[in-house]
Amino acid sequence: MPGVWAPASQIREAYNFRVMGAVINSIGVYCPERVIYNSYFEKYLDTSDSWIKERTGIEKRHFTADDEFTSDLCIRAARNLQERYGKDLEDVDFIIVATMTPDHTVPNTASKVQAGLGIRNAGAVDICTACSGFCYGLIMAKGLISSGTHKKILVFGADTMSKVVDFSDRNTCILFGDGAGVVLVENSPGDNGLLEPVSGTEGDKGREIYVTGNRAEIDGEAVEADGKFHQNGKAVYKWALGTMTRVLPQVVRASGLEMSDISCFLPHSANYRMLEAAVRMLGIPMERCAESVTKYANTSAASVPLAWNEAVVSGKARYGDMLALLGFGGGLTYAGICLRNDIPDQECGS
Repeated sequence: MPGVWAPASQIREAYNFRVMGAVINSIGVYCPERVIYNSYFEKYLDTSDSWIKERTGIEKRHFTADDEFTSDLCIRAARNLQERYGKDLEDVDFIIVATMTPDHTVPNTASKVQAGLGIRNAGAVDICTACSGFCYGLIMAKGLISSGTHKKILVFGADTMSKVVDFSDRNTCILFGDGAGVVLVENSPGDNGLLEPVSGTEGDKGREIYVTGNRAEIDGEAVEADGKFHQNGKAVYKWALGTMTRVLPQVVRASGLEMSDISCFLPHSANYRMLEAAVRMLGIPMERCAESVTKYANTSAASVPLAWNEAVVSGKARYGDMLALLGFGGGLTYAGICLRNDIPDQECGS
């Protein structure tokens, strides 16, 4: 009868509904062939290899070719996943691409990936929350699978930051690189490898990280309307450090775990010195924290999956380990989730 309330358990029983579990058992990565060492910037900026390493920990990064874009990196990452784990992607039913550097505004990058991989029956969406995007993608995939509407989802984190940084700005251009990572999220009846997520937004701080679109102001204040990436480094560093140390324990507690239950922490790799400071404040040994910033620089949405892959390859994240992921970036936004690492132990090149 209309207006009569029924418990969720009765509704599930009436519709033969069962919450599905979600697991991640494969990962793929790709970075462009062009490797850029810190000495590259010495040629035209007042900087040096030692200065960059001392302040950021970055040793090198990868840049795309002029005719290489975010969708290309995603497709290569998916092929890497297939080659390593023998996965069939033809029956993938949803594609999520987290990126702040899409090939186009429309069509979205996920649609380009769907076409490039030849996946016939899949929904496709982009997420634009910069460095937190991959974790948001995992949260979305978990929800779609738990609801029973989807069974097999590709979640990408990919950015071509070299396309949008201002190479005359020493404070930002040295920090970023290009890359892509992807995981396959599959349904698993009665088994849930992805636990409870945490997410949040502080939209009043949006002016601290931006790339302009149709508007040349944010919250009534004029901004640089040049289509390039802009960041208030000091403010973002302070916010990111505070967010990491405050939210990472929340992510762990949300799943009913203790910090000691986590074998490997995977926060966004923005700056190695920041990671060192954060784990010191949290009392976590640095060897329990995986990162991608030294080899790849800050790759925005790609940084967490690249770090995850590094942890798998090095043995820092073993099959069955509990991991804690946390992204934080433009918006300003953050998102985190604990999950069981169901990716088989595999020593291979990244």
